[in-house]
Amino acid sequence: MSVVINTNYAATVAANNLARSNEMLQKSLNRLSSGSKIVSPADDAGGLAVAMKLSAAAKRQGAVSQNIGNSVSFLQTQDGVLSVTGKVLDRMGELKTLYNDPTKNANDKANYDSEFTELKSQLSALTGEQFNGVSLFGTSSLSVPVTEDGSTTSAVTIAGRDLTSTATGVGALTATSATDLGAIALTDITAAIQNVATFRAQNGAEQSRLGFASDLLTVNKANLEAASSRITDVDVAAESTQLARWNILVQSGTAMLAQANQSAQVALKLLQ
Repeated sequence: MSVVINTNYAATVAANNLARSNEMLQKSLNRLSSGSKIVSPADDAGGLAVAMKLSAAAKRQGAVSQNIGNSVSFLQTQDGVLSVTGKVLDRMGELKTLYNDPTKNANDKANYDSEFTELKSQLSALTGEQFNGVSLFGTSSLSVPVTEDGSTTSAVTIAGRDLTSTATGVGALTATSATDLGAIALTDITAAIQNVATFRAQNGAEQSRLGFASDLLTVNKANLEAASSRITDVDVAAESTQLARWNILVQSGTAMLAQANQSAQVALKLLQ
């Protein structure tokens, strides 16, 4: 190879190699410091797009799971009211049985009627209970989406439970015509108890389904996060190895560039 002064090919190659090694070293440092192997969209444009969609879907899964939790709380509150309603009806049935005792005089029966009147008022109050401003009882049902895409085909329906309806028996007991224990039949009370028991069974079935839907969301969310992690999260062990590699290359490249820059000194010796 010719001995020249104006062009130092070896130094140019060494400088290019050093620049490349230093660039890769900086990328490796950025990945390890951020914990992500996609520091810039240029690192993996397609992977970044997929990861963003997976991450967004995982967040929606978490939001849906929270909504389901609120619906479960709604049902639990509703069941609590139904449980108290059942206790009130039990007491009404007990009062009716005591009222039918032929040994009771008019004053005794009037006392039973007084408690019955108060229990009627309590039943009426229970039918108006709300959860976060939403009525617990009524004719309207609630549709609870259980998938992150908001699909209505898989939504869980919380059926409307109208305690004020005479069809449930409870409405018949709180009606103005039910003025005292003498005006109602024991079968009216037992029918109301049966309907409340059915409501509680339906409530429990809906809670059970929502529980399984929540379990599925938890699993799906974890899988989506894992899929996103495989795309974006850096493998610390592998990247640490690369960091060591590029660090050594930067140091050796610096040393070789210094040596290449000294090679031009040969031409000076020939001129002496």
